Amino acid sequence: MKSARIPGQLVWLWLTAVVIVLDQITKNMIVERFSLYERLEIFPHFNLTLAYNTGAAFSFLADAGGWQRWFFTAIAVIASVMILIWLARLTKAETLQGIALALILGGALGNFYDRLVLGHVVDFLDFYWGNYHFPAFNIADTAITIGAGLILLDMVLGAKKTDD
Repeated sequence: MKSARIPGQLVWLWLTAVVIVLDQITKNMIVERFSLYERLEIFPHFNLTLAYNTGAAFSFLADAGGWQRWFFTAIAVIASVMILIWLARLTKAETLQGIALALILGGALGNFYDRLVLGHVVDFLDFYWGNYHFPAFNIADTAITIGAGLILLDMVLGAKKTDD
């Protein structure tokens, strides 16, 4: 009996699942242990804190009146379907892109769950310098950022291959 071949780079969906699980576990731990905006200094320039974001990155549209919840939820669904199609169409050689897209998908779905179920995204990683605090973020945001960085790296490496 032949084993079913997984198309494209869908083999990396396990990484998507890991991101979602880690994201939700860490968010739940923070919500259970912290009050809103409570801070715990872990080391200089880094706190754990509980913050809710009803907007997008950097609280974009956070005060828009509620419609943004459904707008960003719809964007996450559309983006997730597009990423799944993209993953399925990648070749076996496009592993770095597959890993990157799996990370982005995991992050998108982690924040999608928060928006859909809670009405806001739970953020808790707070880096700061002096009195300036970078906007709080979470594991899902980190996975999206790393995934985007890997796509850029893949583009640079791909451009080098075509120059040679």
